Amino acid sequence: MTDPVEIFEVGPRDGLQNEPGEISTAQKVELIECLTRAGFSRIEIASFVSPKWVPQMADSAQVLAGVTRAPGVRYAALTPNLKGYQDALVAQVDEIAVFASASEGFSKANVNASIADSIERFKPILKAARQIDLPVRGYVSCVTDCPFDGPTPPEQAAEVADRLFGLGCYEISLGDTLGQATPDSVARLLLAVKDRVPVGRLAGHFHDTGGRALANIDVSLALGVRVFDAAIGGLGGCPYAPGASGNVATEAVDAHLKRMGFDTGLDADVLAKAAALAKGLRTSPKS
Repeated sequence: MTDPVEIFEVGPRDGLQNEPGEISTAQKVELIECLTRAGFSRIEIASFVSPKWVPQMADSAQVLAGVTRAPGVRYAALTPNLKGYQDALVAQVDEIAVFASASEGFSKANVNASIADSIERFKPILKAARQIDLPVRGYVSCVTDCPFDGPTPPEQAAEVADRLFGLGCYEISLGDTLGQATPDSVARLLLAVKDRVPVGRLAGHFHDTGGRALANIDVSLALGVRVFDAAIGGLGGCPYAPGASGNVATEAVDAHLKRMGFDTGLDADVLAKAAALAKGLRTSPKS
């Protein structure tokens, strides 16, 4: 029996959030529905943050309203605070995500708060979500390297992952925000985190800035990780991490995993169509 590995598609949110050109709601919905046809179980499609900070996500409620929901697919949104959580509920999201940093420098640059203070902000969100059985995913950024603090000690990342897991996040996605991780640093990270969070509750989130994303996925697979975030067409980056452009491309991860004998459950032909749509949004911004 082929070992299953899930790709969690983050392109419509993490991939598109920093695109400078205007992308219409209809274009986003078209991309999401193509991704749905490809066979994903989870797709992150929205972010309920202030339009002042992330203008590309200002139409998140309209995107969720416009998408034809497919059975068995969860459509997720990032909710950094209680207001975002409440807006996401109104938009009828299937799951939400909260976002903490493993480095103090990045936390202050990204959310203007210490790691401890940022996690305190999540407590009312997790409590409210638990009362209605809404799944909450936790992201940890800068798990191996920070643009402000340098290398991140693995135990520091493990502590943040443990805090989020303890608050009730069902899965912790470990983010190589700069794309500077190496197989060695990823192995050290995972060995530390696995002592605190079950490996079956971990996901890898790799940028391909340094061209090592697939190698980092390989070492993660060897250590038991079976969920990986990816963005169709390699879209994405982070406004608070200079030089960190490009999530690893979903279609590349899918092909790589299949070559290794893993089952992703995804249709490669439909993925190719979605990748073409995604690249069109990036290379042909609307005025």
